[in-house]
Amino acid sequence: MFIFHSLYINCGGPSIVVDGNEYLQDSNDEQSYFNYNPDKRWAYSTNGVFMGKEKAPFKSPDSNGTGGDIYLTARFSPTSLRYYALCLRQGSYKVRLHFAEISFTNDTTFSSLGRRFFDISIQGVLQRKNFNIVERANGVGIGTFIDFDNVMVNGTTLEIHLYWAGKGTTAIPDRGVYGPLLSAIAITPNFDVSTGSGLSGGAIAGIVIGSCAFVVLVLAILWKKGYLGGDKEDKELRALELQTGYFSLRQIKSATHNFDSANKIGEGGFGPVYKGVLTDGSEIAVKQLSSRSKQGNREFVTEIGMISALQHPNLVKLFGCCIEGKELLLVYEYLENNSLARALFGREDQKLNLDWPTRKKICVGIARGLAYLHEESRLKIVHRDIKATNVLLDKDLNAKISDFGLAKLDEEENTHISTRIAGTIGYMAPEYAMRGYLTDKADVYSFGVVALEIVSGKSNTNYRPKEEFVYLLDWAYVLQEQGNLLELVDPSLGKYSKEEAMRMLYLALLCTNASPTLRPPMSSVVKMLEGKMPVQPPMVVKRSPGDPDMRFKAFDLISHDSQTQATTISADSLGPPWVNSSTYMDESQESYSSEKKLLPDFYSRSL
Repeated sequence: MFIFHSLYINCGGPSIVVDGNEYLQDSNDEQSYFNYNPDKRWAYSTNGVFMGKEKAPFKSPDSNGTGGDIYLTARFSPTSLRYYALCLRQGSYKVRLHFAEISFTNDTTFSSLGRRFFDISIQGVLQRKNFNIVERANGVGIGTFIDFDNVMVNGTTLEIHLYWAGKGTTAIPDRGVYGPLLSAIAITPNFDVSTGSGLSGGAIAGIVIGSCAFVVLVLAILWKKGYLGGDKEDKELRALELQTGYFSLRQIKSATHNFDSANKIGEGGFGPVYKGVLTDGSEIAVKQLSSRSKQGNREFVTEIGMISALQHPNLVKLFGCCIEGKELLLVYEYLENNSLARALFGREDQKLNLDWPTRKKICVGIARGLAYLHEESRLKIVHRDIKATNVLLDKDLNAKISDFGLAKLDEEENTHISTRIAGTIGYMAPEYAMRGYLTDKADVYSFGVVALEIVSGKSNTNYRPKEEFVYLLDWAYVLQEQGNLLELVDPSLGKYSKEEAMRMLYLALLCTNASPTLRPPMSSVVKMLEGKMPVQPPMVVKRSPGDPDMRFKAFDLISHDSQTQATTISADSLGPPWVNSSTYMDESQESYSSEKKLLPDFYSRSL
């Protein structure tokens, strides 16, 4: 067994000599979950799946990078890229990482708009956060490097970990261009190699032999448990480290008492959700992916990726995951007060006494969370399933949006025509339910329904004041026509601000406008709720009893049962989708014309 004191790797490229040092070949073109080089001196792993382009390359072809041959190639990864320097002598090392942004251009074309951010850790210690190669090198295609001095190796392995920061672009110049990029690695000792590290040869040999025996033992255990081998999809899931913790199945079973039904606290988009308590006393919520779920492993991977990349006070926190055998589990923070749906219209022993300031705080929290997903995050996220059961409440009754299983990434595009419609009846926007026309305004519509439920304390799908009214929203429009909108306010509230209640009710109706372009963006919704922007009372559209609104025609089209919880239907079966912009209060003739095409029945009745 040899012990080494230096290592040079040409990431993604052939063997080359630079300044008298041989940079070893690293030209494997396939995704590898753990790959040794032939002489076992180093290894690397790449994790995750490129969103929007599964076959995106994991190494670059020769490029026009400047600064030397080591900047002509690079290795990519969608989420996590690790390099392991093996069999190193103990001591202090200098690590030099070489970079050159070779995916983007430095001109006025679309390709010049790309942005790449990732984090860098060495030996488990975060060294750079939101690292941007272009900023460091002052341009595209220019070679640069970073030196990390005094990196200690106490065993025999040095680990370099680059991982996607969840920021930047994901579709420039093509889909799947994002994540960490590394051109070359140089590891050199800070000690005199002729004197050794201070350990005897026998001690070094003992350490190496012991380490190798430990590695063999670990590999044997992983093989026995099914982590090694298996199909490609299982490997993808097991290798998905991202920026989350990893929990063993034994830990999860111990925490939930083997998924005891007494610990079941809900049913999510993937399957049941259980409360658990870890050995240190920390409370967690465990979402168990159902084997019968129509949502598959790919969507499970998507949820992990998106939640781990998004951090906001009004979004549920993801602590980690567990992938063992057939078990696919997500571990979240535990929120003491369960869902908003249970607090508002659960059983009497489950309901919470939410006063008006608390309801307003919850509504503002949901709006802020959605504003972050739509406008503040570098990844534009359309949730697609905003409803009261997907809003959780912590011990201080702060709202947190959960269940990203149906979320849709929509980077660099103003609209997305979905080939598969998924959501909950009663909360889906009509243009999405009928035509598959998906923008962030679909979430705005769903928010309007939830806001109406918060004020009234009643479920949109379960409350029917009279037989002829299909939904609570239908009844709200009737009361608005009659000028009695405040009758919707929950009578159990007692004292409340009528001005704020009317503002929230007007806003709810504005958000549920049948025309998506007339719905405000969520950033404006937040300002309206906080009183920083006036709320324009929605237009009253008189309807005859036999002439329902478009939104209710949409619901009737996809279901005759108002109790249905969720649906997935083909957009193709509903006819061709209409493409339209997603602007707010655009009164131009062009916008009016396109809206008229999108909702012909609505405009033919109201004009």
